[in-house]
Amino acid sequence: MTPGMTAVTARERWIALGLLAGVLLVAYFALIHAWWTVPMLELQDRIDGLQERDARARATLAQAPEIRKRLAAVREQAARVPGFMAESTTEQATAGLIQRLDTAVLEASPKNRSCAIQTRSPITEPRKERFPRAVVQVRLRCGTPELAAVLHSLESGSPRLFVDNLNITAQRFYFTPEQAPTSGGLDVSFDLYGYVAPPAGGTPDARR
Repeated sequence: MTPGMTAVTARERWIALGLLAGVLLVAYFALIHAWWTVPMLELQDRIDGLQERDARARATLAQAPEIRKRLAAVREQAARVPGFMAESTTEQATAGLIQRLDTAVLEASPKNRSCAIQTRSPITEPRKERFPRAVVQVRLRCGTPELAAVLHSLESGSPRLFVDNLNITAQRFYFTPEQAPTSGGLDVSFDLYGYVAPPAGGTPDARR
């Protein structure tokens, strides 16, 4: 074999090897990469994502005892000084307001001798609040000490109640439940209201 023929044979061999490599590369991208490598890479990404979620879940679970401890402390504090009425609906809370009012008036004036409820009308709250309110419009005829006792009882009890739009007018005479005229006394009107807790999971978005 002459040197020229040897050079041609070597060149053809390299060309054949290059063509074979090209065919293998095309075959890889056409068959193996699309049908095997890409799904495996996607599967690995899913595995990595699941492992990351699992790590976050484990970290959250590790904090669960501390979270439960803090939640119990908050609930204990709220139970000592409840801000919301115990009733779950505005209608039930309105009935609770009326009951609290009756009790306060009777305690201040047994048998309503010197303090009596003239009217007590539930009213619909026209404005949106951060927390829903139960409201009762009240009118009393009371002596001054009895009125002070009623207002103190309503606003210092638990859960917290509030008095708003208070109007007081002095009278020369007023009538007791026995319809006996008594000198002095006050004609009093005000709105009595309390807050109702939102449903569990609710997100109140209106501002108080």
